[in-house]
Amino acid sequence: MKIFFLKRRALAAIAAVAVVAAMAAVTNLPSAITASATTRQLPIYCVDRDQKMVSISFDAAWGNEDTQQLIDILAQYNVKATFFVVGDWVEKYPESVKALHDAGHEVMNHSNTHAHFNSLSAEEIIADVEACNDKIEAVTGVRPTLIRCPYGEYDDHVISAIRSIGMEPIQWDVDSLDWKEISAPEITQRVTEKIQNGSIVLFHNAALHTPEALPGILEYMIGQGYEVVPISEILLTCEYYMDHTGRQCPAE
Repeated sequence: MKIFFLKRRALAAIAAVAVVAAMAAVTNLPSAITASATTRQLPIYCVDRDQKMVSISFDAAWGNEDTQQLIDILAQYNVKATFFVVGDWVEKYPESVKALHDAGHEVMNHSNTHAHFNSLSAEEIIADVEACNDKIEAVTGVRPTLIRCPYGEYDDHVISAIRSIGMEPIQWDVDSLDWKEISAPEITQRVTEKIQNGSIVLFHNAALHTPEALPGILEYMIGQGYEVVPISEILLTCEYYMDHTGRQCPAE
């Protein structure tokens, strides 16, 4: 009896699948649409690029000890980077924000107060993001189009809220771990071993050994033939899709 019952359940499951398949055929729904309800919302971690291009980024949320030093090092190698800054940091160091902009670097959004977005409503997230945008625009004259969520945290409702106001959330695929105060050689090894075409590298300002590691990393990138560009220049402008790893890929 137990075997018979299990067989009946199996047959019922097969029948249910057949019904769903038949309905899909009748309505002619493409598989991408039928699966979309379960697709996770992802920020961009890296970009599918044939060209040897990489981007380096810095998160600025607290200290300001080395901002000018970073600007000077980047200028030495003629490299432009993307700085994600917190609104509170903009208020404390507007002269540094202006210096970054004047040096040709992108100044983008890293939230207004470095809150945990996952615990906020969509309306609260949007208000926070726009408050930071206002502060950056007041100093640079340019309104940010990219954001890195505080702590790298996000879920579907966070990403949806950000994209609802026309901004693109950005993560990274190469983490320097400079905030852990690891040594300059360790930072250099982590970055140089992991970069590939389309990589986005994460650094922090006010990290203890980043200024020491940065010249060697830039020399390696340039020596390997990589063009180092701001994140807005590495992103695809054609139609694209996101794979399951957060890689931005051109649509075929």
